[in-house]
Amino acid sequence: MSETLVEIDDLKVHFPIKSGLLFDRTVGHVYAVDGVSLSIRRGETYGLVGESGCGKSTLGRGLLRLVEPTSGTITFDGTDVRALKGEQMRLFRRRIQMVFQDPLSSLDPRQSVESLLVEGLKAHDLHRDKAAVRQRLRSTLDAVGLPSSTLNRYPHEFSGGQRQRIGIARALILGPELIVADEPVSALDVSIQAQVVNLLGDLQDSLGLTYLVIAHDLAVVRHISDTIGVMYLGALVEEADGDRLYERPLHPYTRALLSAVPIPDPYIEDRRERILLAGDLPSPADPPSGCRFRTRCPWSQPRCAEDRPLLRAFDDSGQRVACHFAAEILSGDLKMHEVRTELIHPDTDAPDVGAGLIPTRTDLP
Repeated sequence: MSETLVEIDDLKVHFPIKSGLLFDRTVGHVYAVDGVSLSIRRGETYGLVGESGCGKSTLGRGLLRLVEPTSGTITFDGTDVRALKGEQMRLFRRRIQMVFQDPLSSLDPRQSVESLLVEGLKAHDLHRDKAAVRQRLRSTLDAVGLPSSTLNRYPHEFSGGQRQRIGIARALILGPELIVADEPVSALDVSIQAQVVNLLGDLQDSLGLTYLVIAHDLAVVRHISDTIGVMYLGALVEEADGDRLYERPLHPYTRALLSAVPIPDPYIEDRRERILLAGDLPSPADPPSGCRFRTRCPWSQPRCAEDRPLLRAFDDSGQRVACHFAAEILSGDLKMHEVRTELIHPDTDAPDVGAGLIPTRTDLP
């Protein structure tokens, strides 16, 4: 049995832009996912992060073929997913399931919890033995921390955290090997987020699940992920194991993301460097030439506009980065060409206690 469960190679998902009242014609494309390659090992959690609109959710849906990829290959346990049709595709979907971002909108309000869970069993003709189905329903609800009395109730009767547990139960009912969790905690309160994250970890340990977790919260991703990939404007710009990515970010975009994560220590928080990105996210319908991050990168060079950097191994640690100047930025040999940093009390290591107040952050020009 191969250690790699999922292999994605040069995956592209492009959506046509149509124009015209009488005759639709394609006038362009939205390059939602544009040449992503990654692999997910059995039993691991792969965290995919990036800002809204970077294509991470489209990548997850493309993996399940909820949207059809434009090109590239998807291999699941040695099987070419894009070649599957009909009955083969139906059987494939038993092995890979999805947990959606908003449990309220992804659960049919007119169906009871029992109906929601049995629906998947009916689709795969696993509902004929009623006693076995009832036992399967109870054991699945128990696995996600819900009582069997939940079966007769409707989604609107539950809290957000409970609805997300129902969504997880719906994904688990068929016994999948891989679960794609698309922003599984972003719609929940912070206190509930921790419960759901811990639940996902417990289920992975007990059932041997593999996860692709899509998120924008770097703290959540660090807590649960073995490997983290960073996406920007449809492309994967960096990949590393969780601890290494946070300890040694190589890509300028990753460095900017991490600099925006608050640290729960006011002394460190007020003295660390912040990278402030200029400009807005470019349109995925008209991405910049060369490096897609160059229009906002404080280290950009003329070469960045000409050559698109490939995602390549930085060293023998397994960390990969798509940046021409990652080594120079890491060593400090390449300096920022614009002042886009924020640093409080840069000339002293001592706290400002002159007035007995916590130092206040100010923006440098």
